[in-house]
Amino acid sequence: MATPLIAGLAVAGAALAGRYSIQAWQAFKARPIVPRMRKFYEGGFQPSMNRKEAGLILGVRESANAEKVKEAHKKVMVANHPDAGGSHYLASKINEAKDILLGKSKGGGSAF
Repeated sequence: MATPLIAGLAVAGAALAGRYSIQAWQAFKARPIVPRMRKFYEGGFQPSMNRKEAGLILGVRESANAEKVKEAHKKVMVANHPDAGGSHYLASKINEAKDILLGKSKGGGSAF
């Protein structure tokens, strides 16, 4: 006598769990897509770039080693390359930041 009642409750519980799972999956799929990349420097540029600004642009510390600077430069350039819809000006600033952090440039005046 109790067996059909227990079986009915088990089926009802499974149905409710399935319904909840489907609703949760649909809510998961409908959520907005948020990029998982680190946030890059969004400020304007100084008239002459210094090591601090160069580090902010590449997302590394001013005292980062050459490998980290090169890796960060590659990531930022992939996101802002002129061939992929980026700006030539931004690409030149990213390259200037890399040069300053690697010690290839003094970080003096601007070419403009």
